[in-house]
Amino acid sequence: MVRHNPRRPKTNAGTQMPTLKPLSLMDDPAAKQSPPPYAELFTAPASGQLGFPDRVYLLAAAIFQNNHQQKPASHRLVNYGKQEGSALPKVKEGGMDLAAYELAFNALKYQELLEDILIDSCFYLAQPMPDEQMSLVAVMLYDFQDRKFLPREHRGEELIQEVLDVEDCLHRFKTKLAASLARSRIKHDLLSIDCLLPESLRRNQERAGSLPLYAWVNPLKSSVDEVMEALKRAGFTRAPSVEELRGRSFCTDPHCGDVLVFPAGLRGDLYTTMLPGDHKLIIQEKLCGLGPHAAAHLLSGEGDLLLAGCFSGLSVAHAAGLVAGDDRGDAGGCRVLACVGDSTTQQQEELEGVLAAMGCKNVELIPQDFQTLTGDDARLQRVRVILLTPQCSLSAVSNPLDFILRENGDRGLLPHLSQGSIAQGKLEALVARQTKDLQHAFS
Repeated sequence: MVRHNPRRPKTNAGTQMPTLKPLSLMDDPAAKQSPPPYAELFTAPASGQLGFPDRVYLLAAAIFQNNHQQKPASHRLVNYGKQEGSALPKVKEGGMDLAAYELAFNALKYQELLEDILIDSCFYLAQPMPDEQMSLVAVMLYDFQDRKFLPREHRGEELIQEVLDVEDCLHRFKTKLAASLARSRIKHDLLSIDCLLPESLRRNQERAGSLPLYAWVNPLKSSVDEVMEALKRAGFTRAPSVEELRGRSFCTDPHCGDVLVFPAGLRGDLYTTMLPGDHKLIIQEKLCGLGPHAAAHLLSGEGDLLLAGCFSGLSVAHAAGLVAGDDRGDAGGCRVLACVGDSTTQQQEELEGVLAAMGCKNVELIPQDFQTLTGDDARLQRVRVILLTPQCSLSAVSNPLDFILRENGDRGLLPHLSQGSIAQGKLEALVARQTKDLQHAFS
């Protein structure tokens, strides 16, 4: 939602509020040499035949524990212990974080099947384990069957005894587990276990794998022409339209002039060009850029943009580059004011790191919730447009998990999305919050 206020009357400053937090990290020359702080999100280890490092399994188990479907006691086949917000173990690499969420989300989607396998194979009875460890069993069992019950190869990463013990139990039972899975597929006449999923989930999975890849050019680091020339030197060819994209090709987006479109599956190829690593070409869903484009058009080079709701550092940086215009991000032109009152200290530090690496000098963070801001706040007197991106159900997003992780979305949606629908109570809460934010934006 974008609110435009072309002629906001000036008022005297009201009550004192916390000052805006300026970004001065660009003065550090080391920032230019550091890898993109968001690159870790694009280099998650693939599941494949090798499995995952032990810490990924532990993190995935904690995520599963916090989000699994809790059944009534009379219908509960497998007990997972207490479901009261288990602390997530820390991982050293961001790619592991993404891999763990993907693994946990897949296990959540097939929770019913995994529990049936554990019961039918007699694993649950023959291998008594603490209830709190069954979440680890569930995520490792999903990965085990996903790699056709082949052993995992260790690649020199840290080994954790708890994970090794569960892995050993699963290996000793692999024949019975595989037989149980086969019986379930025969019983339900399944070509693959994907057929068990709700139609909406299957449709989203199929669509997500075929969608084009979108990336926008950072005007604070390069230009569209410069990036296109670099792509051509790297072996990419320019296609006339999205419909004609084939192989290593790209085209300009018909709606957003700074966005380039690539065929699905070329993310790795783009990173070999170093354009993403140099912060010149930013891979991000197109829908994340539509709001900043509309806001920049309304702003027309005058005043400031207030950003509130759910957004990532990339979205803030995109808005900053668009409103900067010919000022190239200098503080004297249009600014982006971002409300980060709901963010943790770590999230704010990560946001600052992204903005600094992207070359943004016209962004200031407001360490307050949007609802606490008032119209007589002296910091907001140059604001002409409010870009509001509230949390939503993500029902129109083909890969909602990916969106949640990359755009700081509502992770409380995971148990709902894994079942293919959002509970009515959750929808009502989202609508209530959206209504409240809209009313405050227009007040």
